[in-house]
Amino acid sequence: MMTITDDSAAGALLGNGRLVLAATPMGQRDDASPRLRAALTTADVVAAEDTRRAKSLASALGVTIGGRVVSYYDQVEAQRTPALVAEITGGATVLLITDAGMPSVSDPGYRLVVACADAGLAITCLPGPSAVTTALALSALPVERFCFDGFAPRKTGQRRAWLGELVEQPRTVVFFESPHRLADTLVDAVSVLGPTRRAAVCRELTKTYEEVKRGTLEELARWAADGVRGEITVVIEGAVPVEQDLDTLVERVGVLVDAGAGLKDACAQVAAPTTTGKRELYQAVLDSR
Repeated sequence: MMTITDDSAAGALLGNGRLVLAATPMGQRDDASPRLRAALTTADVVAAEDTRRAKSLASALGVTIGGRVVSYYDQVEAQRTPALVAEITGGATVLLITDAGMPSVSDPGYRLVVACADAGLAITCLPGPSAVTTALALSALPVERFCFDGFAPRKTGQRRAWLGELVEQPRTVVFFESPHRLADTLVDAVSVLGPTRRAAVCRELTKTYEEVKRGTLEELARWAADGVRGEITVVIEGAVPVEQDLDTLVERVGVLVDAGAGLKDACAQVAAPTTTGKRELYQAVLDSR
């Protein structure tokens, strides 16, 4: 049986301790919320991806961190999590911040959130800057439906296989990339997704040298060939629905069903990148039997 957890004020258990996830500015310090400023001064423990950056952020915001500061980065997450959970269990407020943006979104945080949820502890979030939603808004691409894929795979073979999964993906995809690998990733994207798929490369979001380049994958690959600096977020439009022969789609559904997929799920998957509705395809499969 699934256990239902409650993060409302009434659902806070044990010693009224809680985990507070807080988004931090990506570049402009003025993007920090008043709630973040207050949390830095009042939290019993500030768990920071980089303690030096946390102290620098507090100084820039004109506040003094009131509690103990501990490091919480990728390599120490597993080691530090039990102690932080114990402190929250005992009634402490633990504020978790990363270097920029939202904890858990390709940054440390997920492990601690899961541990606190499993322990029935209260968890809340101070929302704020996120490179994902900022890039989507600036991309000028359809973003009513989108997916986030973290960082693109580093190795060429794995990266091309990942891009292959996006060939028929109807959602806009957003991901992070190293400036040193951006050119290679865009070249691979041209090869796998085609030269005319639209995209946007967002560089140094909210910072002094913010830049957004929009165009086809081929155009962006040529632009990036000379080298790009800064923190990069890439947005690629989803596959445009295409006309497909109904008999061909029925055959594809049959292959998936033979491989163990449920009929309705197979119809939905096959119909997604086409102009054929899943109900129409479902009925066509039934009629063909």
